[in-house]
Amino acid sequence: MRLANLAAAIVLSVAILYVSFVGAGPLPALGPAFNPATGAWTMAFDASIGRETQHLAGLQKTVRITLDGDGTAHIVAQTDHDLFLAVGYVHARFRLFQMDLLRRQGEGRLSEVVGRKALDSDRFELQLGLLRTAEQEWNGQPGPSDRARMAILAYTQGVNDRIAQAEFLHQLPAMFALLGYQPKPWTPIDSLVVKGDMTQTLNFTDTPLVMALLAKSLGPDLASKWFPVLPPNPQSPYDPGPYPAQPTVAPVPAPQISTAEAVADAYQRLASLPAGLVATGGASNNWAVSGTRSSSGGALLAGDPHLHLTLPAIWYQLTLDSPGYHVAGVSIPGTPAVLIGHNQHIAWSLTDAQNQQTFYYSEVENAAHPNQYQWNGSWRRYDTASYDIPVRGGRTERLTVKLSIHGPVITERGQTTTVWWAGNIPSQDLDVLLGMDQAGDWQQFRDALRDWHSPTHNFVYADDKGNIGMISAGYYPHVKGGQPWLPMPGAGEDDVDGTVPYDDIPQVYNPPDGIIWSANQRQVTADYPWYIGTASNFFDPGYRANEIHRTLSQGAKLSAADMMALQTDTRDFLASEMVPILLTVMPASPARDLLATWDYRMEIDSPAATIWWTFWQTSIAQAFDPWWKARAVPVDRSELNDSLGQYLESVMLAGSTVCPPEGCGPMPTCPPKNAQECNRIPLNAALDKAVRSTLDTLTKTLGADPKTWTWGRVHQRTLQNLAQITGLDYGPRPDRGDANTPLAAPDFPSSHGPSWRMVVDWGSGTFMGIYPGGQSENPASQWYGDRVDMWWNGKYAPMLTADQAASAPGATTWRLQP
Repeated sequence: MRLANLAAAIVLSVAILYVSFVGAGPLPALGPAFNPATGAWTMAFDASIGRETQHLAGLQKTVRITLDGDGTAHIVAQTDHDLFLAVGYVHARFRLFQMDLLRRQGEGRLSEVVGRKALDSDRFELQLGLLRTAEQEWNGQPGPSDRARMAILAYTQGVNDRIAQAEFLHQLPAMFALLGYQPKPWTPIDSLVVKGDMTQTLNFTDTPLVMALLAKSLGPDLASKWFPVLPPNPQSPYDPGPYPAQPTVAPVPAPQISTAEAVADAYQRLASLPAGLVATGGASNNWAVSGTRSSSGGALLAGDPHLHLTLPAIWYQLTLDSPGYHVAGVSIPGTPAVLIGHNQHIAWSLTDAQNQQTFYYSEVENAAHPNQYQWNGSWRRYDTASYDIPVRGGRTERLTVKLSIHGPVITERGQTTTVWWAGNIPSQDLDVLLGMDQAGDWQQFRDALRDWHSPTHNFVYADDKGNIGMISAGYYPHVKGGQPWLPMPGAGEDDVDGTVPYDDIPQVYNPPDGIIWSANQRQVTADYPWYIGTASNFFDPGYRANEIHRTLSQGAKLSAADMMALQTDTRDFLASEMVPILLTVMPASPARDLLATWDYRMEIDSPAATIWWTFWQTSIAQAFDPWWKARAVPVDRSELNDSLGQYLESVMLAGSTVCPPEGCGPMPTCPPKNAQECNRIPLNAALDKAVRSTLDTLTKTLGADPKTWTWGRVHQRTLQNLAQITGLDYGPRPDRGDANTPLAAPDFPSSHGPSWRMVVDWGSGTFMGIYPGGQSENPASQWYGDRVDMWWNGKYAPMLTADQAASAPGATTWRLQP
């Protein structure tokens, strides 16, 4: 037995050593990670932060960096150049691996470090063109402004200073050792690609492909009824008009009906990509209250962009002080500017505007003109771009991308389909952000945003004079003709020919009622004369916006505490509409008693929340799943619940519901003259069926006592490690909220939600913020996840100035010298 154990131990040891130093399958060689000088052991040293003096190439004068108790970096520089160099240095000091992943994703270079499993992502990114666009933005005419060029070059120097320092001191983040590679030098184009990553995540969509599949399977009449251009339910647009009587379009630069086979192939290809590469809807909140409506007498502003919740977080918090900049807020590692925050006079935040910026075209081809397409009556040769994709453990793959006047080819199966995407139009968004950071009033803020193109955002504004405003800046593409919510013929008649003029895009300044709000809802009424997208592309159903508007409109003076309470509120506006209808037909029972006394809040300890949510999902499934089965709809019905739920809401409020595809069937009393006219059934019968199914389901899964059916038993939230190492996740943990509440928590478990909460009160001069995670990507650091519990519990931290931070307990000071 002892000999057998010894033999087994030897075999196992050899296997471990082999994997460690050679690798096996998708697992890279891990031997370098065990190097005591350069491997994972350096995590402990990297996590140790103390007073430092560093000499950096490229600095002009001494820079002071104060790291306060939670790691927020307060940078004070004597020149603007040194300010951005220091930003690059601290980003790379705390987030270098995250930055490298972001640039590799956008540049199609993930396969180089993780192998073939990333090839689909790399191919798609190179076809879509983030790298091509970034190169055009940096090298094209006009290129970056002097202000932006200086900032990005200085930032690049700071990143490379840290890479060189970390390599010399053997302090590269441990993930480089675990994956067995070293980061390449940073370039200005890398920063522009990182900016493109965020643009793609927020507004590159597959909606026209989905709509084409729905129109084919359900029929155009039913598809247009269930997925209309204008929302079928009550909404709260922040810009009610009046609008121009004669719509015009402004010119827009060109970015560099399909067969069913081509549409299905393109859709399946996009659907198989990793999560986050195709936008699937938005969830963010922001609002402002004028000084006349606030208890402090100053304007209030609140913002919480809802994004993928990761460790490390998307954001890095800092304050910047130099001769030209005095700004505090959050930045995206890889880029030099503050995206959301405040300066000495104004504060701002943003939500995604959700208008359509992605259009698909079927190119006209024939065998007599190989490698050409017909456009505006003549034949044109496709442009091409070729790339090498290095593959870890395999051969380098050669990829050739074809491009038409509309954009890159994404499928040639059945019929060649290309995509026009506003994110492929070269723009100088970095200069816009720097202009916002420096703006001192509404006019300067609005002027800076004039050159913001994509993604379109609802930028909310409040200043130290009590003024508030909002503008949904970005491109609103105008199509000559056709149906832009479907793939369009590429012959030229249906091309994008301009954008809504800047003065006519949704915007308000100092509205009479003293409040402004956005939560990804459609910003304008049905009277707006331009097409800006459909209700399913992906304007939010409007429940968060309605709840925010309801709360802000109640008449009392509002405080910063009220803003924080609303950001973490869990009242479900849709439930407040539907549950009273449900109660009219629900028989007496313990479950009904719970609903009857419910305040519509999705709290962890609420069984009524579970009953409501299960009932609504059951109602959607019972109304539409028979159609999906009968018509063999190739799109997952659950992906479309927002749109289908809006339709179901509208007909239920009208006193009826959706008829099954076989007609009225066994349901009692069908009012239409014949089955062909029947598209609804009596509401009471549908409600009764859904209630019985709901109670049966919950009894089977959660037990016989409805009081134990608490929301926390079925709904959790997880913060996911960026490198997909589940052992470094936070959660899953029971949490509040749902997809419809101001505290957004969609999905099961939810990994999407408020990525940064900020509340500004100009009257009291207080600035508060929090994000889930920490400043460092190093799991051994005290700043890896130290903010999570505070964020989870709805608490905020003061956004300190550099001087306040220097005198605060636990602060550490670095000096950077030439």
